[in-house]
Amino acid sequence: MDERGLTSPGIDRGHRSEEEELLSLFENAEYRWRETFLVLFASENRPGTKDFKKAISALGDRYSVDSLVENDQSQLESLTLLAPMDNAAMDISFIEGEEVAEQLEQMREQISEEDLLPGEDEKFAQLDHCNARFDILHFEHIQDFLSEGDDEFMDPGGLLIVAEVICGLCQGVAVDPQSGTFV
Repeated sequence: MDERGLTSPGIDRGHRSEEEELLSLFENAEYRWRETFLVLFASENRPGTKDFKKAISALGDRYSVDSLVENDQSQLESLTLLAPMDNAAMDISFIEGEEVAEQLEQMREQISEEDLLPGEDEKFAQLDHCNARFDILHFEHIQDFLSEGDDEFMDPGGLLIVAEVICGLCQGVAVDPQSGTFV
């Protein structure tokens, strides 16, 4: 967590097995972490893996699921989503428990209701019902011809699209934890 208590790239994965940890794009030298979005929601709205895959496939061939781990109730635990046309990929992981509760408490303290944009008051109120989240870690695919500071080839729009789809699946609220803003 950063100084604001929000999750950063060193997200605690909770109770993940070694096999699941190895699936992370952090382990792949071809990818560089760029940003993280969170989708917060009530755990009873957690979608099944089948619904998750259906929603992603509805986006067309722009995205492909590279690896997927589900629990014994056929619910998504984690997946890697590739977006080659965007020169990007995403690690998506389910988190619940004390870490989510602590983060929500800190977010409520940091977000001033007076600073909310029109429509965000509903999202802020929805946080009271959230006890789970999906972390969406956005990675840039590093190309040999790109210099270290060259960002023009990565399209961040894919992250927004995927966050919106996940929000729809679980009636959640997307948050950019780096800025502390709703997406």
